[in-house]
Amino acid sequence: MKLIKLKKKEKFKYRRKVIIKDLTLSIFVGIHSFERKKKQRVKFNIEILTDPYVSPNSKDLNSILDYEEVVMQIERLTNLKHHELLEDLAENIFNIIFKNKLVKKINLKLEKIDIIKKTNSVGIEISKTKI
Repeated sequence: MKLIKLKKKEKFKYRRKVIIKDLTLSIFVGIHSFERKKKQRVKFNIEILTDPYVSPNSKDLNSILDYEEVVMQIERLTNLKHHELLEDLAENIFNIIFKNKLVKKINLKLEKIDIIKKTNSVGIEISKTKI
């Protein structure tokens, strides 16, 4: 009888996600004339999947996605100009975040909180993946 030794090979599927939850900013957004005159509250929920093959390294901060920097970039973008549509704002956010080479996929949810009285919020949800 011949014994066969089984080699234990550990394989993992690894996924890292940066989460920005319930970022609420007062911004100019919308197509109606009253939306051009008064800022409204918009809630941002963002999930950013990063390259699983780049290991986080505290000595090399380029190995991680800095969520504080992402928040500051979104604040700058929303202070820069009026966005007529949430969809336009979303595309601009995608363009900013995808500049980081670590980013592979972004799930973005934008909600106008105060625009329709009978609702908690209305908005859009979009996912975009780098291929």
